[in-house]
Amino acid sequence: MKVLMLNGSTHANGTTFTALTEIGKILEQEGITYEIFQMGGDAVRDCIGCGQCSEKGCVFSDDKVNEFVAKAKEADGFIFGTPVYYAHPSGRILSFLDRVFYSSGKVFSYKPAAAVAVARRGGTSASLDVLNKYFGISQMPTVGSTYWNMVHGANGQDALKDEEGLQTMRNVAHNMAWMLKCFEAGREKGVQLPETERGARTNFIR
Repeated sequence: MKVLMLNGSTHANGTTFTALTEIGKILEQEGITYEIFQMGGDAVRDCIGCGQCSEKGCVFSDDKVNEFVAKAKEADGFIFGTPVYYAHPSGRILSFLDRVFYSSGKVFSYKPAAAVAVARRGGTSASLDVLNKYFGISQMPTVGSTYWNMVHGANGQDALKDEEGLQTMRNVAHNMAWMLKCFEAGREKGVQLPETERGARTNFIR
């Protein structure tokens, strides 16, 4: 089993990376592999709703969206990590995930996920609320912890001092591992995925 993590920060080894690495340590102890996918600092397009998505993902291939989608197809669970800018996730990760989920939402169905937010001070709860909405619309079980999934610090070294934040990361990792193992046991017993109704669209009602 493998968990794919997304580092939504331009800083490859900053606070977000520190939080994700703490999760990774526990996953490895639980016998689960992980990969941290670095978005980096290159430009990321917004989704323009062009409707030209394909099996490969988004029609635009000049950033890392489709590379992430390809890896997501092989992953069993996900962690999406974001720094907090102005009490909100980074605009980069939202543009990235809008296109990932708009083009390839079925890739994520029934796979557990957790969002992680890091900040110097405030805005983490609001950021988690935004990221968790991707899971709800994609039939993804949400992995919780013993507190909201947040770590505080101005940089990676500061984050290492947030004992409760790191504890929360370790607990979300244990919960992710438990959920993945439960799903695997269910598949071995022949438990089928639930049926999904589609087609009803009443968004025009005011």
